Amino acid sequence: MIQLLTPTHWKDYELIDCGDFEKLERFGNVILIRPEPQAVWSKVLPQTEWQRLHHIRFKGRSATSGEWIKKNPATPDRWHIEYKNPEAAIKFRLALTSFKHLGIFPEQAVNWDYISQNIKKFKTPDPKVLNLFAYTGGASLIARAAGADTTHVDSIKQVVTWGNENQELSGLKDIRWVVEDALKFVKRELKRGKKYNGIILDPPAYGHGPNGEKWKLEDHINEMMQDVVQLLDPDEHFLILNTYSLGFSAVIVENLIKSAFPKVQNLEIGELYLQATSGIKLPLGVFGKFYKHK
Repeated sequence: MIQLLTPTHWKDYELIDCGDFEKLERFGNVILIRPEPQAVWSKVLPQTEWQRLHHIRFKGRSATSGEWIKKNPATPDRWHIEYKNPEAAIKFRLALTSFKHLGIFPEQAVNWDYISQNIKKFKTPDPKVLNLFAYTGGASLIARAAGADTTHVDSIKQVVTWGNENQELSGLKDIRWVVEDALKFVKRELKRGKKYNGIILDPPAYGHGPNGEKWKLEDHINEMMQDVVQLLDPDEHFLILNTYSLGFSAVIVENLIKSAFPKVQNLEIGELYLQATSGIKLPLGVFGKFYKHK
């Protein structure tokens, strides 16, 4: 059964509307207009309402960069938001980057809830969690806040530094920060005989390691999955595979997991989306996840 899941605990985030390849979003008290390639339908709210509501708009210059246009020049370039669920609370520093991102993917809150719920149910003391392709660390923060011994791996030094800032902002400490190609790191951990109770993978469609290693999702994800399941603690574990690629379906993710881990238990697959206040749904990737408890 394919699930459709959307976050339910956000106070500091709201998708107001989306359409015509754009989205209107509130992060804390700041409302932005950003590009959204999935939003191929028409906007629900009139353009006049979008213009009235927004504080900052991103204007693309190319596929990968652009500029932010503020209604009021005094609107800050950086601000903080919080995410809280019944198990944990974390904080993020947001920033206007040159490539339309702010340092957070709000739909991932669905996965953060799954992480914190499973960690709290584990009987293993100080469960170990590995976050691969970890970006600015939302999953790492929630795992640490829920009580896990957490390792955060990303190939880009600037986003790992950003994650560390989010750790301090959240009043947390002792996340292990690793700047490395995710596949290389996994292979090294296998050689060391390491085991983890939780593993999170949120790989990009394309990417590069710190030494120019090439990552292409369809070329490398099967090898990654075959390796990464060997790092799971056999008695108590969870794993989340999340992909944001226009060509990937939840059934592909299901097949990848079952091929790599035939003895999988409690497997769930589906699609993440954000529910707009205007009534429309914005799809934002597919997931597969499973757990085993003692």
